[in-house]
Amino acid sequence: MSRYYYDLHLHSCLSPCADNDMTPNNIAGMAALAGLQIAALTDHNSCKNCPAFFAACKRYGVVPVAGMELTTAEDIHLICLFEDLETAMEFDRALSVHRILIRNRTDIFGEQLILDENDGIIGTEEYLLSNATDLSIENAADFARSYGAVVYPAHIDREGNGILAVLGILPEKPLFSAAEFHDAEQIAAIQAKHPGIAGKNIVICSDAHYMEDIPDAKNAVELEDEPYSATLIRRNLLSWLRTEQEESRIDR
Repeated sequence: MSRYYYDLHLHSCLSPCADNDMTPNNIAGMAALAGLQIAALTDHNSCKNCPAFFAACKRYGVVPVAGMELTTAEDIHLICLFEDLETAMEFDRALSVHRILIRNRTDIFGEQLILDENDGIIGTEEYLLSNATDLSIENAADFARSYGAVVYPAHIDREGNGILAVLGILPEKPLFSAAEFHDAEQIAAIQAKHPGIAGKNIVICSDAHYMEDIPDAKNAVELEDEPYSATLIRRNLLSWLRTEQEESRIDR
């Protein structure tokens, strides 16, 4: 078992609300400087910058995770993490039919840039990524899990797009084995108010949209890593996130 410092909620310049400096190489480089060993790219409703992110992370010695912050029909944000890049890109294509297509206004929402492994612009996303899909929270979770994803609610301690703010409760369905907090100081109070969160694996992530949002490493998880490979680390991370348990292996 080894300790791995992580951030599983990072946005690139593909997300309209993220700064254009959030390129795959800049994110990977900053993650390495911050002491992070595992980093997940989770753009709004898209995985299209994950290939470049994987290449960048390999150069910087960071274990990459392909992910997405999926917006449900209820306007709830769900984190979807995939075991491999290929499956993430398959899911990206499959989700396209569930997106509600509204043309992006770059003057209002910002650009949505698709980059290559050298941070060169190879395309733009024409339709706004940050709006809701037509998938209910239950259907969204089931759909992502059909592609092997780990799915859990994002920033449940926040008002904007947090599951508790939108629904007022953590529903019985879909069942989540994990939950994400943005502020570790809110964990005890929210667990006391919502006992259903007790026993779930808790991750604390930055939801970084700007370079300065990526914090120094402080949140870690213990994972088996012999024989070492990025593939094994990802697999064991997702396996841990899938397993609801009374006593977490996570350090805060």
